[in-house]
Order: sequence, then structure tokens, then C-alpha cells
Amino acid sequence: MMELANPWAFALLPLLWLVRWLPAYRRPLAALRLPFFDQLVEAAGSTKAGEQRRSPLSRLLQLTIWVLIVVALARPEKLSEPIVWQSAARDLILAVDISGSMDERDLVDSEDQPRQRLAAVKDVIRDFVADREGERLALIVFGTRAYVQAPLTEDLDTLTALLDQTEVGMAGPHTALGDAMGLAIRQFEASEVEQRLLVLLSDGADTGSRMSPINAANIAAQRDVHVVTIAIGDPDGSGENRVDTDTLKAIADTTDGAFFTAADQQALAAVYQRIDELAPRKVATHSYREHRSLSHWPLALAGLLALLMLTLDRRSHAPATPPQPASARPEEDAA
Repeated sequence: MMELANPWAFALLPLLWLVRWLPAYRRPLAALRLPFFDQLVEAAGSTKAGEQRRSPLSRLLQLTIWVLIVVALARPEKLSEPIVWQSAARDLILAVDISGSMDERDLVDSEDQPRQRLAAVKDVIRDFVADREGERLALIVFGTRAYVQAPLTEDLDTLTALLDQTEVGMAGPHTALGDAMGLAIRQFEASEVEQRLLVLLSDGADTGSRMSPINAANIAAQRDVHVVTIAIGDPDGSGENRVDTDTLKAIADTTDGAFFTAADQQALAAVYQRIDELAPRKVATHSYREHRSLSHWPLALAGLLALLMLTLDRRSHAPATPPQPASARPEEDAA
């Protein structure tokens, strides 16, 4: 496929004729009249001043060269076939609680065997991340403090490896729920996509956050961040081991998200499937065509024609070869 990047350049085509009508181009010049000018011109092998006009071929070459220059200015380009690719129009952050209570072994797997809470969460998140191909994810872990374990990235293998390296208590024994949300909101500041989703998983109540969870939820709502909260643990427990379901529900309601509870590993896996149904992944389609300039071809042809025109002009104005004197007679040479 061909197209012109600057088609307006063709408006310059009449310029060649307009220049000939400019006063500066057609102004008379001072001349010296000679009564024997015709004989002088004939002896020089040239043409008369009033007859120094280009041949029809030279004028045709001049016109062709100008048209080729204008075509080059119009920048003809060859377009490749469309290159189409898709990218996710959603950024997703996983905020995982790794406080001391995540060491409890009360989550049951498919074989009815009790498992550590964090170990069961890792298995489910690992499968969830594997299905996010082409999507940007980030991982935040929090305990007494919140930390970015992996920033927003499409390198899901690295994110999974960093998830496997997390251990209970790495961020402290307590649960800074509000700080984790605030850190996630700051990560979304670099995001330009429309859909921003935070999946917040916790098994305890907020203790000592510098930013309260409800305040963080209001800020998230103002910045179009939807929060899905997942409660793991016993809501009837005591102290920091008690899941604060009321706060998690309030966070989800404020941000137009959703709230889930996970009593075992199978229920946790079902929660992540439910998340895909509530917030399906949006895909942005992009298209690109490679533009290959062809301007050098008309320019090269114009240069060749210009050389040809100069050669023809030189030949047409070259002085005639003067007649050679007749050779002397042999008799005269002998004399």
C-alpha cells in the first residue's frame, strides 16, 4: 500500500510557471548593438541571443525534473501490512498479609489436610498469576509495615519467584492494613489504564496503621481503584487473629469492589475465579504500520535527468568546428 505523507506539496507544481512571469525574471538587460552581430555569432558557432531557447527535449526534461522534486517533497511511503497486538487494559495489585497469624494451619486442602495459611495462599495466587498473561501485576506484602515485593510488571515469572520467597513475619508480626492500601494507591499513580483493581487478602484486624483502612478506601474510590477484599481466618477469634470482616466489607463497599471469605483452599481458589467474573480483564487492541520512505527514488531520477539536460545543453551550445585548411599540393611541397 502506498500513501503520501505530505500531499499538500503538489500545490507547488505551478511554481515553475509562475517564476517565469515574475518581473525580476523578465526584466530587460543592457545590451550593445553591433551591425555585424550575425557574422560574429556565426563565426563563434553559436546562436543569436534572441534564439537561445531550450530545445523541446530540454524543456520536457526541465518539467519532468520539477515534477519529480515535488513528488519527493510529497514524501511517498510504502506501508506494510497492519501489525496488530493486544495488551491488557487493566492493572492489578495483590496485597498479601504475611503477619504472624498467617502461620496458622487451619486451611484445608483438597485432601482434607491442614495447611499453613500463607502456603495455601501462595498456591492459589500462583495459579491465578499464571492466567494473567499480558497483564501487569504488582505484589505488596504487609505485616507491621507494608512493602512492594514486585512493582507493576508483565514479568509474571519474576513476580511468582518473589512470591515464593516471602515468609511469615518478614514484614513484622502485626497487620498494617491501611498502610498496605495506601502503598497500593501510590503504585497506581504510575498507571494510565482505565481499570485498576486491588486484591487485598488479610486474616487479621488493622493494628497501628499510619493511615486508617476506611480513609485509604475513600482515597482509592476517588482515584477509581476498586478493591476486592478476601478474609481468611476466624471472625470469632480474639486479638489480632480475629478477622475484621466489618472493615473489609466497608472497604469493598466504598470502592465499589467485592468482599469474600475463604474458609479453605478450595474456597480461596473459587474466590479468584469469582474475581474474574466480577472484573473481567479488558483488552486494548493496538495496530501499527511500518512506513518506508520512497522519496529517494524520485530524487535520484531527478538528479540523473538534470545531468542529461546539462549534457544536451552543452552539446547544443558547443561552438562549431572551424573548417580545416586544404592541404598543400605536392608540387608546392616539393618546391
